[in-house]
Amino acid sequence: MNEKAIRTLEYNKIIQNLKDLAGSSGGKELCHNLLPLHNLLDITRLQKETSDALSRLYRKGSLSFSGIHDIRSSIVRLKLGSSLGAIELLRISSDLDATLRVKAYGGYTGKDDEEETVDSLTEYFANLEPLTPLNNEIKRCIISEEEIADDASPTLKSIRRSIRLTNDKIHSQLSSILNSSQKLLQENIITMRNGRYCLPVRAEFKSQFQGMIHDQSSTGSTLFIEPMSIVKLNNDLRELAIKEEEEIEKILEELSTKAAEYTAELEYDYNTITNLDFIFARAKLSRQMKASEPIFNNKGIINLKKARHPLIDPNLVVPIDVRIGNDFNMLIVTGPNTGGKTVTLKTVGLLTLMGQAGLHIPALDNSELAVFEEVYADIGDEQSIEQSLSTFSSHMTNIVSILENADENSLVLFDELGAGTDPTEGAALGMSILSYLHNRNIRTLATTHYSELKIYALSTEGVMNASCEFNVETLRPTYRLLIGIPGKSNAFAISKKLGLPDYIIDDAKNRIGKQDTSFEDLISDLEANRITIEREQEEIIRYKAEIEKLKKSLNKKNENLEANRERIIREAKEQANSILQEAKDVADESIRKYNRWLQEGGNIKDMEAERSQLRDKLREDNKPLKKKSKPSKSISLDDLKIGDPVFVTTLGLKGTVTSLPNSKGDLFVQMGILNSQVNIKDLEPSEEKKEDTGKVRNTHSGKIKMSKSISMSPELNLIGKTVDEAIFELDKYLDDAYLAHMTTVTIIHGRGTGALRKGVHDYLKKSKYVKSYRVGGHNEGNTGATIVEFK
Repeated sequence: MNEKAIRTLEYNKIIQNLKDLAGSSGGKELCHNLLPLHNLLDITRLQKETSDALSRLYRKGSLSFSGIHDIRSSIVRLKLGSSLGAIELLRISSDLDATLRVKAYGGYTGKDDEEETVDSLTEYFANLEPLTPLNNEIKRCIISEEEIADDASPTLKSIRRSIRLTNDKIHSQLSSILNSSQKLLQENIITMRNGRYCLPVRAEFKSQFQGMIHDQSSTGSTLFIEPMSIVKLNNDLRELAIKEEEEIEKILEELSTKAAEYTAELEYDYNTITNLDFIFARAKLSRQMKASEPIFNNKGIINLKKARHPLIDPNLVVPIDVRIGNDFNMLIVTGPNTGGKTVTLKTVGLLTLMGQAGLHIPALDNSELAVFEEVYADIGDEQSIEQSLSTFSSHMTNIVSILENADENSLVLFDELGAGTDPTEGAALGMSILSYLHNRNIRTLATTHYSELKIYALSTEGVMNASCEFNVETLRPTYRLLIGIPGKSNAFAISKKLGLPDYIIDDAKNRIGKQDTSFEDLISDLEANRITIEREQEEIIRYKAEIEKLKKSLNKKNENLEANRERIIREAKEQANSILQEAKDVADESIRKYNRWLQEGGNIKDMEAERSQLRDKLREDNKPLKKKSKPSKSISLDDLKIGDPVFVTTLGLKGTVTSLPNSKGDLFVQMGILNSQVNIKDLEPSEEKKEDTGKVRNTHSGKIKMSKSISMSPELNLIGKTVDEAIFELDKYLDDAYLAHMTTVTIIHGRGTGALRKGVHDYLKKSKYVKSYRVGGHNEGNTGATIVEFK
């Protein structure tokens, strides 16, 4: 790609932003050297890598590439058999730490139960070799750049022990001399000169102090003398220091030898983690710009949807839709100054360069870009006094170069084509240049103010007009690109708004030819029609949205009606079954009484009385249920409790309360085998009293009710029981509660050690009746209770 286009389209600024997001020097180097590619397969590979890295960023968070050093020169030295220093080995260790961290992020730590994500980056992560044994050995032996561990080798440990003992002997003897010769010393301190321990002796007492002079003060009043009694110890200490250095060199040599066995792995690890740093920098840039992966083609088609220039403030930039290469291969953009024409050219050019470099582009998904071998741009004023080039000359120099090199695989961008010279000649030159490029099928975008070029676009097949919208009322551009409509310069309207007298504007209009005036009027009419159509389209879209909303609302109402219908039918069937069961029970009881009467040789009057009661019962059951307008006796919300007997006025049945009312007053009442939801307004207090569990009673109407359903408690207290006892009782309780059609119950197990709660929860997991369960809330016993919901 030519350097001028890269500079003109400010591609280097994008690369600088990319470098700032890389974490290693190697990654930054790869970012700096990134240039647009020409091969579709290579471009697709880079785009896929960027997309996969972006997906991992959103799924796993950011990946740190800190602590990565350039070890390529150290690897070369290892291949040659050289020994590395402590700093170089520590840098290798740091890179191996980064390798292990990167591999773990990629999902490859060697564990069998890991969930692996297979994408274009999988192979990079999988083939990394952290070389943990080598890394651990380096860390064991080298503490810092200037310190080798005592345990690096037994010999080094022994030498350093000898050094410490020798130092202790020297300090012991020097301390003794200090105490006995204080008058001879300048200061009561121990110092070192040339690596040997000395004492500061006054110059006038040097003859009285036996030893070797190593140095003197600047004034000559103090001599630094090594006492004769520690000369041998100092010599021993020096020999030990030399042995220590030799042993350290030996340790470093051994570590280098071990590292040399893995030069291929070290080289691969470095290249891979720096490449991953480069890939994730591209993904971070995509996330920063809210960009997406473009679709590439070899057909010269560009279709950008809501494209944004990446270097303009995201809060200010106006997205544009641009297309070229399908119905037309040339787009001529017109409109007033500062309307966004140049930004349009730069957006198309820069996004093309970014896409071909493997970077995501700030545009909507499924935006298309073509692969071009070259992008040529003549944008901006490059006049030069030194080279005696005017604005027109500088433009024409660039255009000549473009015409010589451009072909059907090129994208050409012209800003203000033909400007800087006589308008008539400039327009003629512009049409000739555009015609030449059009005939060669070269994708071209050009901006202009010339009406002749607008007419050329209207009259030439494969050439399309476009304009940057301008609001005359506010004298501000909207920066929207309108393809298919030529733009107006709006010079008269802008001038009038700014206060230019009408007579001057009218005079200017009279000086324009009738053909030009008609053309401008035609453009004005097209613009007015476009605005009208857009408004009508907006209204149609709004109406469609309202219709869709009403349709959804109607469907929801129909669903509710259907659900209520099914509920009513279901409740009616349940009530019918209840009546049939009651009739069967009455019939069975009558037969039993008749048989007993026959056995006892019963009285005929008693039989007639029983028959009369049965006929009265049948007449009563055949009467239709009448709804009362209002309950004769209301039930207070505060007085209502679970287990209270009530009369349901809307059904004419007696039942037992199984749940407390909600905010709407709805609650569940058990009526025989029917557990139904009713409102508290439809309830009256019942005169019946709850009887003992397990008893069955007959009412005057012949109804038989199961006392288990009536007296079923909504709570089960298991506190104080063992787990086995509690499970046995819980099993029976859940059976009874489920048969009683209760919706929820509370199991009280207390806090304690948690063993009872765990046993209860383990059983609930396996119960076929249980839909769900949870620990109690603030007013439900907290962790000391479990709320169970039945299916």
